[in-house]
Amino acid sequence: MTTLELATFGVYLVGSVSFVLALKFLASPRTARTGNLLGAAGMALVVGWTVFTAPGLLANWWVLAVGGLIGSVIGVVGARRVPMTAMPQMVAIFNGAGGGAAAVVAVSEFLTATAEGGAGTALLPTIPMIATLLGAVIGSVSLTGSVVAFGKLQGFIAPRPVTYPGSRVVAGLLLAALLVMAVALAFVTNNTTLFLVFVALALVAGVLIVMPIGGADMPVVISLLNSYTGIAVAATGFVLGNYALLIAGTLVGASGAILTQLMCRAMNRSLLNVLFGAFGTGGGTMVAGEGGEQTVRTINAEDAAVLMAYGKSVIIVPGYGMAVAQAQTPVRELMDLLIARGVDVQFAIHPVAGRMPGHMNVLLAEANVPYERLKEMDEINDDFAKTDVALVIGANDVTNPAARTDTTSPIYGMPILNVDHAQHVIVLKRSMAAGFAGIDNPLYADPKTAMLFGDAKDTVEDLVSGVKAA
Repeated sequence: MTTLELATFGVYLVGSVSFVLALKFLASPRTARTGNLLGAAGMALVVGWTVFTAPGLLANWWVLAVGGLIGSVIGVVGARRVPMTAMPQMVAIFNGAGGGAAAVVAVSEFLTATAEGGAGTALLPTIPMIATLLGAVIGSVSLTGSVVAFGKLQGFIAPRPVTYPGSRVVAGLLLAALLVMAVALAFVTNNTTLFLVFVALALVAGVLIVMPIGGADMPVVISLLNSYTGIAVAATGFVLGNYALLIAGTLVGASGAILTQLMCRAMNRSLLNVLFGAFGTGGGTMVAGEGGEQTVRTINAEDAAVLMAYGKSVIIVPGYGMAVAQAQTPVRELMDLLIARGVDVQFAIHPVAGRMPGHMNVLLAEANVPYERLKEMDEINDDFAKTDVALVIGANDVTNPAARTDTTSPIYGMPILNVDHAQHVIVLKRSMAAGFAGIDNPLYADPKTAMLFGDAKDTVEDLVSGVKAA
């Protein structure tokens, strides 16, 4: 091993260790910022070393400079300008960019290898060829799938499941065609035209996979596509012989797969059900139960404020409605006022609340809500029975008691927050419109529940004023 090779191995080792430590730090909100910086520093080290030591890479230095400048501007603008409520969209589109980059590298490597081999030569080595095909197909699926997920979250693509008669058959035939072409490219012919058709069909597959999935399942989809991107990057690292890329991709792929499984478990649904179940309506009109329309009790902001101000404990349950209304800052102010009056205030976080993993945690952290007050579902569920008031802000299906009792409900068996066990429940909603599942929520008709209708931000600000006056 030459001195350069030994130094390269050392740099890649340091970079790889930084990626592992970054993942460890990202496991806690307290250390997440450090983890982010550590991972970025490790990647910067690896990229910088590769640029200055890889043979011939600096010959096209202007391409690297222009690409780096464009990427840096997009990254900085995205980090500073995109609001926290739009963070899921940014995560989706950035993840797609990563998958697309892996696919482009795979295509480039294939075209370069076949051009150097010339026509009529023996097949390219099987193992590198399989890795190239994996990078191309998985990266392409991640690219277009992430773009569709971005569109559903942003609203310019219908958030509801989009299906048509025979859609599953078409998707199955497409996947079968990709498998046949992959076998042909790896073991029969390295035909360039066939390879490009293979990549084009993989791009179509990404669209067909994500379109039938409802908008509220996007947290799972984003996590899964993140895993896809990691696998594509790992395959690209294998093809390029870059160990840091291989390790980074493997870590992202494995962690994304684990997170996907955990989120499916939190909904008591299989991944196949998420991908092919076309579950839910994406929100809309409340579907009446067997007894017809629900009869609910309403409350005004002043009475709700008094109820919380003179209680001993309050659990706040944030949901997507809080994110849409950008109500996290007044929620923090409400928390501060209640604590100042001696009320114990905690936040109950459901694993799939919001539109991406940890969405509620990120929003509340932005509003400077102390991390120790953010409790995961398993940690806080038993506390509801001892709580005076549960304040639900825009959370619907994750508080639906039908998940425990109604065997005919589409959410039956899904672990939920035990909001209905609290002494009093106050629900903040714009209207009686259904959540993603499109079903009644018996919580709203419970005698101990009071509905406070209106925009979440305006309503919470009214609660703040009420607590001040109490």
